[in-house]
Amino acid sequence: MVNTGSHTARKRKDLSRFVLLCGIVVALNIIGFYFFKRFDLTSEKRYTLSSSTINMLKNLDDEVYLKIYLQGDFNPSFTRLRNEAREILGEFRAYAKDNIQYEFVNPAEGLSKAQASELERQLYDKGLVPEQIIQKGKEKTTETIIWPGAIVSFKGKETVWQIFKRQIGIPPEECVNNSVQELEYGLANAIRKLQQNKTREVTFLEGHHELDTIKQYQFMKSLSEYYTVNRTKIAKGFELHALDGTDLLIISKPDTAFSDKEIFTIDQFIMKGGKVLWLIDPLETRSDSLRLKGFTLGLNRDLNLDEMLFKYGVRLNPLLIQDLQCATIPINTGFKKGEPKIEMFPWVYNPLILPNSEHPIVKNLDLIRFEFLSSLDTVSSARGIKKTILLKSSKYSKTVPAPARVYLGMVQMQVKESQFKDSYQPVACLLEGSFSSFVEYRLPNALLQDSNFTYIDKGKPSKMIVVADGDVAANDFMRSTGEIFDLGYDRYTRQTFANKTFLLNCVNYLLDDEGMLQLRSREVKLRLLDKKKINTERSKWQVLNVAVPLVVLIIVGWLVGYFRKRKYASA
Repeated sequence: MVNTGSHTARKRKDLSRFVLLCGIVVALNIIGFYFFKRFDLTSEKRYTLSSSTINMLKNLDDEVYLKIYLQGDFNPSFTRLRNEAREILGEFRAYAKDNIQYEFVNPAEGLSKAQASELERQLYDKGLVPEQIIQKGKEKTTETIIWPGAIVSFKGKETVWQIFKRQIGIPPEECVNNSVQELEYGLANAIRKLQQNKTREVTFLEGHHELDTIKQYQFMKSLSEYYTVNRTKIAKGFELHALDGTDLLIISKPDTAFSDKEIFTIDQFIMKGGKVLWLIDPLETRSDSLRLKGFTLGLNRDLNLDEMLFKYGVRLNPLLIQDLQCATIPINTGFKKGEPKIEMFPWVYNPLILPNSEHPIVKNLDLIRFEFLSSLDTVSSARGIKKTILLKSSKYSKTVPAPARVYLGMVQMQVKESQFKDSYQPVACLLEGSFSSFVEYRLPNALLQDSNFTYIDKGKPSKMIVVADGDVAANDFMRSTGEIFDLGYDRYTRQTFANKTFLLNCVNYLLDDEGMLQLRSREVKLRLLDKKKINTERSKWQVLNVAVPLVVLIIVGWLVGYFRKRKYASA
């Protein structure tokens, strides 16, 4: 006989538990509506956004729309990159609410061959860089072109977010990992670029035959997306006010000496907290002479800046660096059927430098291309100044002191690796601190006693970067057509080096956009599968991942049924 009283009590107890559970779920949803909190359980906190990014997202006043062309059947590495990009977009949307909208699309899906080609042309014109994926299988090898990037729109403006960035000489898996590390930086930078109000001013100095607007067109254009950019001379009679309103001064490859008044103007600009990016060639080399005559000389270039830079904490060395890790140059080796025969030869005077510093300015950057590069040393007498070497030459480099004879014929000579013993020459340095005035103790008493003369001998905290090459900021261009190539682009090898990114990072850091640069310090651990182990133990892992879960489910289901049967049978 069934005990109806205990059965009714049990039903009431189960019902009360159900109602309590529903009440807890509703309460948690109400609390979650008013109080927002996300938990990142990854060891490297890869899904924890920086405070600067969160503030930017919370202050968005309009919708940011992203069309991401990273959809399709990819290899595991790019699938991981796509999934990580989706995760970071989810994090951005969580803080920006409805102001972040996105979709993943396959650019080739549902289009004819002609339509797909036209779309790819449009994507390339907008700035997206395609990537070729080669997948080697047991039976065949397939090649696929993908567009691992996005078009970002905000208030009628567009920019590009290049999600994957290829690094020359770096394995694809590591390139993917580095791209994952920079997801937050890249996306935040794209949004920031679109909402930039250009309140800060960057000035390119003129008057000493610096790189002209054509050779610096791409650098200036890129900076104009963030800042107000202009060019100015330190005119005679207006030295004291020549740099008023400027936040950053860029001095790129001057080739005539600075006057004492100009030096005083720059010095006092630094004392007031102004920042300077020095792109200086200590030696003068004639590229036109090298091209026409086959040789040139590297001679000392008197700019009257040596003592000034020494006072600030760095010394430029009058020498040229030869590096076996170098770019190539085209050489006419003869004529074939009346046409010149052009061959590419390694040119040790065009070093390619791969940064190995963890500083956010250069971390994870690709190769940077230089021309007729010199070295620099830090000065211990500049006390209180923090000195950080950003770039060094490779292990296989050597120095040639001035006067250095440079001739094209050396490209056909056998290189003796044993001669390249001047390893890791510093070529770029960051200086930070309160600088002492260069003109300290140098001014005449007549000026010091003049009540109308103002002078600062100890500056406010400031920063400067010194690079021992001016051509790092020069873009190539085609004289016959007027076409201007991107900064860092080599039209002969069709490679794009990281010159522009390096210089933009320098400017961002000097102007205290450290919130953006700190994002580049994020590290995501590379957890790659052992490919050899996958091939040898494929069957074992297939069984473990397919059969074992099924067996466990069957056992758990049987146990649940067994204990339920016993429980209700006893009742």
